[in-house]
Amino acid sequence: MGKRKYIETPKKMWELFEDYRKDVNDNPLIKTDWVGGMAKKVERPYIRALTMEGFECYVMENTKITYPDLTHYFENKDDRYKNYVPVCSRIKREIRSDQIDKGLAGLINPSITQRLNGLVDKQSHDIKTEQPLFGDDT
Repeated sequence: MGKRKYIETPKKMWELFEDYRKDVNDNPLIKTDWVGGMAKKVERPYIRALTMEGFECYVMENTKITYPDLTHYFENKDDRYKNYVPVCSRIKREIRSDQIDKGLAGLINPSITQRLNGLVDKQSHDIKTEQPLFGDDT
């Protein structure tokens, strides 16, 4: 008989992700700014992006999972989590889609989004020097 899973079913994993997404959307980051000549204090909400790390922290705060986090589920450790593969793949895609959409809309830093998702624009700069055909003494 195998060890009991803390997240009993793939459905429960998806419910945890939906709860995490709601928590992120309902709790923006708050930045305090001082504006105007009188330096009036203004608190501005900033949208948060979904992240795998954020989801893992949310799960650890809301379940009995402390270590080794969700790695076993997402990597299908010892083929014990094969029923979780579809939901884990969807969660990864949902997180990536959220980051890309918010980055493209300028709601979050696009360069961080690019790096997190391997979307960095790679450019090649080639410098070509030409050899004279007849030397310098022509």
